[in-house]
Amino acid sequence: MREYQDRKNAQKKHYYKDSFYVAEQTKKFNVQESEFNEDLEALNSENLEILDSYIELGQFVVYVKCSENLKALRIFKSLGYEVLSEISAIDFISQKGGFEVFYQLLSISNKKRARVKCFVKKAEMLKSVVEIYKSANWSEREMYDMFGIFIQNHPNLKRLIMPDDWHSHPLLKSYPLHGDEHARWYEVDKIFGREYRETIGPENRDSAKIDSKDTFNFGRIYHEVERGAEPRDEKILQEYQEDGGVAFVKRVKRGSSKILEKRP
Repeated sequence: MREYQDRKNAQKKHYYKDSFYVAEQTKKFNVQESEFNEDLEALNSENLEILDSYIELGQFVVYVKCSENLKALRIFKSLGYEVLSEISAIDFISQKGGFEVFYQLLSISNKKRARVKCFVKKAEMLKSVVEIYKSANWSEREMYDMFGIFIQNHPNLKRLIMPDDWHSHPLLKSYPLHGDEHARWYEVDKIFGREYRETIGPENRDSAKIDSKDTFNFGRIYHEVERGAEPRDEKILQEYQEDGGVAFVKRVKRGSSKILEKRP
């Protein structure tokens, strides 16, 4: 049985008890004392320059130079890590002048996970690993699309999610949360033309915005009107009844009820 928790006003409670709470850093352990020691020795035997290595959250983490990412993944593939499940990056341009890229690997046969990390400067190019893992194709395109990291020798390096003529890259920390000037007018300019900007207005970039006066897209409960009509402020009791359907029963009085022995 689950431990009882009071869920009243759960949405009003803070996630952290202290508003200045800082999450504890995950612990890192020595590789030599783990099941990944053989993998580390295999990496060293191939003369791979390892900047750092440790065990974190039960997985093997290796930090290498960005110029040796292809070599590192080729070695891991030979060690039985047959699945590349994810590639992504973290924007550290303001702090370090580049990106931290990671490759998440899985060995199904040996039931082990590993992560290869490297640092790519803003002006540097990263080698494609599609020749080793086919799953890297779209992941590298997404990383280029979202962060602007150029991938060398990729078979088809172009945007994956955003349009080809989109300005900047949405997952950069410097990118505006609601988009820039280009984002606000992109669909209007593309579909109707710049001359219709004043007629249509800028695109709403806030996915949580709800216009209480919008009767085209929202039905106001107990204030319903015909679609597109002017909204009403007075409250009405609107009930919907199917033709020939069972009548609404709001409250049954015990004294006036009766048991039917057969269908009427």
